[in-house]
Amino acid sequence: MSVTSRAATGGPLRSRDFRLLLAGAAAGQLGAQVTLVALPLVAVLELDASAFQVGLVTAAETAGFLLVGLPAGALTDRMRKRPLMVRADLVRAAAMASVPTAALLDVLTMAQLYAVALVTGVATVFFDVAHQSYLPQILPLDQLVPGNGALETVRSTAQVTGPGLGGGLVQLVGAHLAVVADAVGYALSALFLLRIEQPEDPPEPTPGVSLRKDIGEGIRFVTGHPLLRVIALTTALANLCAAVLMATQTVHLVRAVGLRPGALGLVLSASAVGGLLGAVCAGRLGARLGQARVILLSVLLTGPFAVLWPLSGHGGLGAVLFATGSAVVSFGAVVYNVAQVSFRQALCPPRLLGRMNATLRFLMWGTLPLGALLGGALAQSYGPRTALAWCAAGFLAVPLPLLLSPLRRMRDLPAPDRLLAGTGQEPPRDGAPADGGEAPDPASAR
Repeated sequence: MSVTSRAATGGPLRSRDFRLLLAGAAAGQLGAQVTLVALPLVAVLELDASAFQVGLVTAAETAGFLLVGLPAGALTDRMRKRPLMVRADLVRAAAMASVPTAALLDVLTMAQLYAVALVTGVATVFFDVAHQSYLPQILPLDQLVPGNGALETVRSTAQVTGPGLGGGLVQLVGAHLAVVADAVGYALSALFLLRIEQPEDPPEPTPGVSLRKDIGEGIRFVTGHPLLRVIALTTALANLCAAVLMATQTVHLVRAVGLRPGALGLVLSASAVGGLLGAVCAGRLGARLGQARVILLSVLLTGPFAVLWPLSGHGGLGAVLFATGSAVVSFGAVVYNVAQVSFRQALCPPRLLGRMNATLRFLMWGTLPLGALLGGALAQSYGPRTALAWCAAGFLAVPLPLLLSPLRRMRDLPAPDRLLAGTGQEPPRDGAPADGGEAPDPASAR
């Protein structure tokens, strides 16, 4: 019995290869969440960075989606996915390990932090595009929703535990040494990926097809699809606002709310509890309400809680308000992501998965460096609270593209073959679920 057959008969966790993929994701995500606290604190506490400089670190970390987002997809479709992910993990581990090394030698500068953030971000682009394109190779299509739900559960669990661990490590050993956890996490992720046994044949080369033509085919697939277009616009706006938050939250929580590193980590961990609950509930909500309706309601009902961020003042009450707002917004974001990512994976022909994911990442995540620069500039000129107020206003506007699209009248997403009819695109491989990506019983895997 094949790996995918075992997954189909017993759920994705019956597959050894999927468990290894999940373990690698857990190791990498936990380390990354520690660095979410530690790296900005290296800038703020050890290098006395300004609010704009902290924003530049965040912008550098996400600039890869703009710089290499589109060619990354075309290149990924020409390569085996697992070796590419291993190489990206090793590059990220080496980059992160350079921070504590430079700090111990007393040569660490903001320029190095920018370079580390940029290199790590570019490697992350290739890793993420390959990761989303690799999952359908080790799971059957009717297990993509529970599979993505399991990955989101791991990510959300890391978001709960990682910042608290990061804040404690910063307080115990210093911000620069806490970054070691990220390097170790990426190294462990590479080791888990190396143990996956599922054979992966190299993609068939297409003679005479240029990289530019490959990129153009991915762009046409995304822009020619009405639901992918609106999902891209909605997520791009949400990520723009999220980047403003990422660029300003550390400065706000340390200098305005008055939190020490340990308490800051706990606030960010409490914020991530909402994301964990969202991962657990996503399948049940999709089955009960309909996948299309969940995509809309997840952002419409949770976005208004972002107004709690600028309302958070000094002391314990401010910390509670900030954590509450983040928890509710994170709940909606994870439910939204499980639904729309599973739909995309089921819809797209396998040969286009890398380019489809990369095109969407370019459109949706390319707003991250712009939001980080905007957040840093607003915080520098008007203070972090004003930047958070603009961020909250943006989250209130996130559902507008969905409300103005045909999706607002839908309960379930259409079947992939029906959506592709008339677009000139090929339908996905046999076995795709009839409702566009929802598994028969997604709640059972959550």
